[in-house]
Amino acid sequence: MDDSVTDSVADSVADSVAGRPGPVPPPVRWATAAELSSAQLYGLLRLRTDVFVVEQACPYPELDGRDLEPGCRHGWIERDGRVLSTLRLLVEDTPDGSALLRIGRVATAADARGQGLSAALLRAALARCGPAPVVLDAQAHLEGWYGRFGFARAGETFLEDGIPHVPMRR
Repeated sequence: MDDSVTDSVADSVADSVAGRPGPVPPPVRWATAAELSSAQLYGLLRLRTDVFVVEQACPYPELDGRDLEPGCRHGWIERDGRVLSTLRLLVEDTPDGSALLRIGRVATAADARGQGLSAALLRAALARCGPAPVVLDAQAHLEGWYGRFGFARAGETFLEDGIPHVPMRR
C-alpha cells in the first residue's frame, strides 16, 4: 500500500477516534444507461477500463452488453465532472424464477483510493437492494473487505480472466 493511502486511512481513523467527522464523499448518483449522458457513460467506462484492463493488465471484454440491460443501474461518485468511483447493479433471474441482485464492476480511480468512495458506493447499492439477496464475485484479495458489508463466501475460489475471484452472497 502506498504511503498516501496509508496516511489517508490513518487520518480517517484518527478523526474517528477524536470524534471529528472524516471526509464526506460526494453524493452517489444513479442512472440507467439510457439516462446517462454520453460524457457520463464515457467516464464510467473509461474508469473501468483504466482499472480492470490497463492497471490490472487484464485484456478481457469489458463491454459485455450488460450495461445496457433495462434492469441495470449504474452508481458513481464524481468530483468536478470526473468519475472517481463506480459500480453497477444488475437484476438476474434464478432457476426458480425469483430475482437476484448482482453488484459488479466496482472500481475507484487510483488517485482517489483511500477516501472511502467504494465503501460509500457499496453502502448506497445495498440500501437500494433492501433485504433482497445480493451476490457478487469479489477479487479474492478483497474477500475480507466485502465481508465488512455482510457478504460471505458462497463457493470455491475460481479464476476469471487470470485473476482469483470468490463468489459471495449477502
